[in-house]
Amino acid sequence: MPHGSTSVVAVQGQLVVTNRDAFKEAVQGALAAGATRVIIDCATTSYIDSSGLGALVSLSKAARAQGAVVSLAALSAELQQLFELTRLDTLLAIHPTVAAARNA
Repeated sequence: MPHGSTSVVAVQGQLVVTNRDAFKEAVQGALAAGATRVIIDCATTSYIDSSGLGALVSLSKAARAQGAVVSLAALSAELQQLFELTRLDTLLAIHPTVAAARNA
């Protein structure tokens, strides 16, 4: 992956304690390969538990520490509300689509 590129990591179904570590490894791998933007594609994500939210927060902080950014795309209305209620929408940029996130 060329330095300064964008990587998209899709979350299929749920982001919960049982798949959180694999998800974190995928994002960390993209960052280690030189991505400066990682877009989390949530188009098919139905649920995120507290461990999934924690993973997103820690990944966002780690990305910022190395000059990169993690953003979210294509959240369902329910997940959008979750991020607003937890105020995580102030930490993570949220875009309506992956294409919008790429163009941000």
